[in-house]
Amino acid sequence: MFGRTKEPPAAAQPAEPSAAQPGQGKGRPTPTRAEREAANRRPLVPTDRRAASASSKEALRAERRRVQQGRINGEEKYLALRDRGPVKRFVRDVVDSRRNLGEYFLPFVLVLLLVQLAVSSSGNNVLFLASYALLYVGLIAVVVDSLLLRRKVRRLVAAKFGDEALFRTGVVGYAVMRALQLRRSRIPKPQVTRGQKVA
Repeated sequence: MFGRTKEPPAAAQPAEPSAAQPGQGKGRPTPTRAEREAANRRPLVPTDRRAASASSKEALRAERRRVQQGRINGEEKYLALRDRGPVKRFVRDVVDSRRNLGEYFLPFVLVLLLVQLAVSSSGNNVLFLASYALLYVGLIAVVVDSLLLRRKVRRLVAAKFGDEALFRTGVVGYAVMRALQLRRSRIPKPQVTRGQKVA
């Protein structure tokens, strides 16, 4: 209108098709949202409750067996809090490496009770009093042996882990309680043999 010349619009040039690279395609259509949700949907209540309950109970039993076996074998992650740590493991080895009188005390007491029952029915007062005397002798022997174990544990733990480990972990009482148990019933089971040197 004011002397401006109109230029014809440039012809739209077709875009070059991108070269298809092999291996990039999925080879399947993209699933819709409804299809994805349907695939992830699980029933809140199983259709076969009896089978689901049986499988759940079996899984719990297997887990309990694994935990119990781990505790027996002394695996650290399965142990109770009172049994964990290198200090407690060392104390268990010290106790298990010696012959403790405390582990024989319970069978000894059971035998004495049977003897007392047999003697009381016969009316022999001398044997009855002798069985009581044996009971007190056995008790005193266990106390002396526990004191010797206490001294040994304190000395070895202080030398290996320092004095603070004695008060932080309560190892003395732990050692005495383990020594009073029958060797076969100890959990974790002994990892050393009797007479083996513990370093």
